[in-house]
Parts: sequence; structure tokens; C-alpha cells
Amino acid sequence: MSAQSDRSPSERVVVSGMGWVTPLGHDLETVWSALMRGASGMAPITRFDARTFPTSFAAEVKNFDVNPLLKNPAIHASAGINSQFALGAAAQAWRQAGLDVKPARNMRRVGMYLGAGEGVIDTPNYLAANLKAWDAQTGKTDGAKWAEIGLRILNAAGEIEQEPNMPLAHIAREFGARGPAYNCLTACAASTQAIGEASSILRLGEADVMIAGGAHTMIHVLGVTGFNRLTALSTSKDDPSKASRPFDLTRGGFVMGEGAGMVILETLEHARARGVKPLAELIGFGSSADSYRITDIEPTGRGAAAAMLQALSQAGIDPRARGADGRPLVDYISAHGTGTKENDSIETLAVKRVFGDLARDVPMSSVKSMLGHLIAAAGAVEFITCVMAIHRGMLPPTINYSNPDPECDLDYVANTPRAARVRTCLSNSFGFGGQNDTVCVTAFDE
Repeated sequence: MSAQSDRSPSERVVVSGMGWVTPLGHDLETVWSALMRGASGMAPITRFDARTFPTSFAAEVKNFDVNPLLKNPAIHASAGINSQFALGAAAQAWRQAGLDVKPARNMRRVGMYLGAGEGVIDTPNYLAANLKAWDAQTGKTDGAKWAEIGLRILNAAGEIEQEPNMPLAHIAREFGARGPAYNCLTACAASTQAIGEASSILRLGEADVMIAGGAHTMIHVLGVTGFNRLTALSTSKDDPSKASRPFDLTRGGFVMGEGAGMVILETLEHARARGVKPLAELIGFGSSADSYRITDIEPTGRGAAAAMLQALSQAGIDPRARGADGRPLVDYISAHGTGTKENDSIETLAVKRVFGDLARDVPMSSVKSMLGHLIAAAGAVEFITCVMAIHRGMLPPTINYSNPDPECDLDYVANTPRAARVRTCLSNSFGFGGQNDTVCVTAFDE
């Protein structure tokens, strides 16, 4: 069935804690309940006046206060919103893993691997500095004048918080992690890649514990402008809650979301030494590049299929074999499922390439229909969804699915959650630039 039983306890990687901050809530139970209700996090944008934008709605995190989750909130007083999301999710995962009461054996062997995006630019002051430093006579920006204005009106701490490494820095300081520290920003695949590569670090013996996941917000003027210009966002003028329609014939683009998802990964050996029961086991990771275009997916799905096949191979799973009960060996796929015309049809094609005649027997769904697209944080949140599905025996739905598309003809768990026996899941993330990442997670067995 899988290769995990052939590994030593020091090579087996388990999930011992999880946490998320999302547009549907800020803790595991609240968000899971909302997913099971088919709730939507989409609403008009409040961060800035978006009334004149082609897209005026998003899935914002609402009413989140990170301070009650922190040991010393004062040291994070300057944290940007993405770092606040990261801290909140990591604090939940840290406590669920029992690391606050059953600490790691050596903090130099507690590492971090995040797929965290850049912080929010101070748009009004940044643009004001540009305008005031513009020299109409020369047709150029006066650099010295820009610097003088910038020093006066821009906040230094806020500028530093734009750097994508800052969530990593805040997490290290909060929890005292002094081991390997990495951050990748491979677009929408970032936090899936972070989780997969964190597991590789553990298997190589370079750490005992890894804090892994991602955090991001692009719900700001430049973020929404950029994706509008790429024509990737839904521009629906109807109810925002109906705008994200993955795999539906009428789908017209994704809805921007934001938030964070974090997991605690550790070797089984280390988890046993701490006396904690793992939540699940990460048994496979696959990564590939399309080698095609920056914004378009390779149309035959070869890159996405390669990532899934690599993850399944590492897990020791034959995607075209059935178990003793006649069922496929993979019980659920958390789809990338953005709701764009290209992504959903090509992901469907890739799943068919991998599973062959069994593809229609493997249910898959997109929680982006409810949460929006959390960009760099999407993969980690969707990985947590897989672990929750294993524990609860329920598959989250793809909501807003009303019009079948002949090119998307698989089982998308349409509109309502489904009770199921769930042991093994794949979680897919595919990013701009042709980055494809898949992780395979299964129920933990001693």
C-alpha cells in the first residue's frame, strides 16, 4: 500500500500540530464547520476603495487579533498583516503539537520552512513620494528628493515588514526556533513546496521538528491591479459568494483570499520521545516545472501529472491499482481548483493522466470555492483540510457547481460535503511560472 512501514522512525515524518487563519475563521473547528456548511468568505473589499476596480470583492480575514495567542505581543508590535497571520496559525499548531508543555529536545534542531509572500506596500505614501519626486522638466524621478520624502513619510518598520522573510523572523523569535530556516515564494505552490521540502529536511536528519506552511495577503491596490491585468480574477457583478466556481462551465476566474496555514512536522522518533500522538503521516512529495510559459499551464497537464506521480512513487502507491476492497488507493484529492478556465480543465486532464480508468472513482474538490485563493498560503491550508478529512471522515465540497463542463468530468464533490472513509489524500498546488507541487498524507499507523 505505501512505503512508510519500510522507513525507520527517524525517517518517518508525522504531523503533530496544525493551525490556520482564514476568511472563514481563525481556528480549526470554526473553519472546518464553515467548510462543512458550504459557507463563503467572499464579500466586498474593505481594505481600500475598490469600487472602480474590475474586481471589487475578495475573501478577507475578518476580526483577527493575534495578540491573545502570543507570549509577548510587544515584540511583534510592528508585524505586518501577513506576519500576524503566520504567527496566529503557528501558535495554534505549536500548542496542538504540545510543544508548549512537551518541548523539543534541542531548539537548534527545530527549523522552519515557509512559503510566505511579501508584505503589504504602503501604497498612499509610496505613490505620494513618487509623485512629489517627479521632475516634469527632465521626465525623470529625482532620486535624492524621493529619498528625502520617503524618509519623512514612510514607516521604516513597515518597509522592513514587506520583506517575505519577515514571517520567518517573527516565528523564530516567538518560539525560539534556531534550526534550518528557509522561505520560498513559488507563487501559488509556495506553502505546499515548503511542507514537502520540510519533510525532506527531516528525513535527511538535519532537524527533528519543522514549522512549515505559508502566509500571504495580496488584497491591496497593487495585488488586485496585477491579477486584474492578468485577467485571472473573477469580475462577476453578482453576489460575491457565487463568484468562485471551480470546475463549473461558467467559471470566470479566482477570488483573491488571504491568511495562513501552519503545521508542525517532526520525525516519528522525536514525536514518540515527546510522548505525543501524531495526527497523520506525510508519505510523499513531488515537485516539477512545466518549462512552458510564465502564466499559462502546459496544456497537456504533464507538469502537474509529474508532481503527483513523484509524490505517489515516494509514498509507494500505484495510482492505477485498487485495494482489497476494490477502491482506489487514494481516497481524496484536494484540488488546486482555482476557478479559471485553464487551470481546472488542465488539472482534470492531469488527474486522468495519473489515475487512468480510476480517475472518476477518486473524489476531488476545491475549498477555494469557499475560502478564495490564499496565494502562497493556499497549499498549507488545503493540506490541513486533507488531515481534517482523514480525521472526520468527511470530504469538503466544491460549492457553486451548477453547470457541468464536458472538459471537467470527474467527481468534484459538488455543493455538499460527503461522508467517506478517508485514509490517504493528495494535495495539489500549481503556481505561475509552471511550478507544480503535490504532497501525499495518510492516516497514522504505528
